[in-house]
Amino acid sequence: MSGKWRFGLPAVLLALLITGAVPAADWYPSRWGKDDTLGAVNLITDDSVAAAARLVRSGKRYALGMEVSRETPAFGSRTVETFVVSNGAIFNNAGEPIGEGKVTGNDDWGLVFFGVGTQIDGLGHVGIDHTYYNGTDIHEFFHQSGLKKFSTSDIPPIVARGIVLDIVGLFAETQPERLMTVDGHVMLRPEVAVNEAEIEAALARQDIALARGDVVLLHTGYMPLSHLDVERYMTSQPGLGKAGALYLAEHEPVAVGGDTFSLEIQPGEVDGVYLPVHQEFLTKRGIYILENVVTAELVADRAWEFLFVLGQARLKGTVQMIINPVAIR
Repeated sequence: MSGKWRFGLPAVLLALLITGAVPAADWYPSRWGKDDTLGAVNLITDDSVAAAARLVRSGKRYALGMEVSRETPAFGSRTVETFVVSNGAIFNNAGEPIGEGKVTGNDDWGLVFFGVGTQIDGLGHVGIDHTYYNGTDIHEFFHQSGLKKFSTSDIPPIVARGIVLDIVGLFAETQPERLMTVDGHVMLRPEVAVNEAEIEAALARQDIALARGDVVLLHTGYMPLSHLDVERYMTSQPGLGKAGALYLAEHEPVAVGGDTFSLEIQPGEVDGVYLPVHQEFLTKRGIYILENVVTAELVADRAWEFLFVLGQARLKGTVQMIINPVAIR
């Protein structure tokens, strides 16, 4: 081998020949170390929680989770079925009152996809060619009985500053042609992508700024279609574009959410490119995604920033989880 060829080898190929291993991609190892499984939630500290708590002025609470039932539209074959055991049958087979106090009761169980309604996507949800957050191969954590890593039950409580970006209000003042009205509800047209220009304009209009460790929510107004026109709701949606996701990522949020089932625009901005925002957030950066977040009441009150609190159900091994986050202002 000539000196020219030896020293002219690209660094990646040279490393492969020397070590026999494929070097890491530019998005892993994680900034929190090669063994990290938590991602951007590491940004939450005691000081950041205390600072977020100081946003509470009136004590008003907002439930950010939608009610979930078997009628809730959901991606693919996801569904929810609940069953109630009633009339005391949980205590005895006869279903009769028991004891001197004549105790009766009810119980329930369900067949539930955890990615229905308002939900958090864990870091085991979306990957790139079977490689997930922090360069983790699918075989390292996937098991049909439950994930061995990245379970949503492992995510610490998310307590942070939350902000909502009113994209509907922005367009009503600047670009009404990008809006439509369905049964009295004003919303973004399904082909509208929210990118850097829209985010910066919304921030300026609302006189707020992005900060490290935020939970950022987008209000597109599209959620009413989930019961007004389910087929239309599930076919196409406005949402975050890839450039918008990269812009938000630069400001280091813990999580980004929206009032649609996918957060990002569907179908995507580029034919044949599927879920690029999920890959940028979950896979490459460990930023959590929140979907079907109820944002309308926050926007109606102009509650642009607030204390965001989420403590999800801790079912071991889960990829996603139905949630009801709370905003307090």
